[in-house]
Amino acid sequence: MPKPLRFEDLAERHDIDPHQLQGYANAAKVRLEAHHTPPVDFEVTSKGETVVYEVKWAPCDDKLRRSYNNADDAKRDGAYVMAFAAVEDLEGMVSIARAETKTGADYYVAPSGTSPADLESAFRLEVSGTDGTPAEVHRRLKDKQEQARKGTGAEPAIAAVVGFKTKLILLERA
Repeated sequence: MPKPLRFEDLAERHDIDPHQLQGYANAAKVRLEAHHTPPVDFEVTSKGETVVYEVKWAPCDDKLRRSYNNADDAKRDGAYVMAFAAVEDLEGMVSIARAETKTGADYYVAPSGTSPADLESAFRLEVSGTDGTPAEVHRRLKDKQEQARKGTGAEPAIAAVVGFKTKLILLERA
């Protein structure tokens, strides 16, 4: 039985504004529901290993769908929580801060229990979401790794791409 990929309750463990995390989770639910009925199995590949996770979510109503009707924004925002959940389970890291522009990342993640003020043990996390094919997910991962490498941030980086339609998350060091 696949282990759960928990993205709707991240505020209990991640040091990011809970309302922002809920908005990201809502976006993920809308993008997931555009293609699937819960639960679904997602493959998460990192460091050459693939783990299968069960992804469940509370059903969306019309109000939620209308609120996240911009597919591009919903893919971007929904990918954040899916990536946070994968990084938490695979790397033992949680999100602690939004990254500054030009750092080559969207967020900082650090080992669970790390002070958000201490970026010494933090990693930059660059995230993308897509409804594209597996080939598109792989291509975007290379693009995101390159973006992280070219960024101004000095911290090590992780790139993550969430394929909502293909049920695939790729997570690799940049």
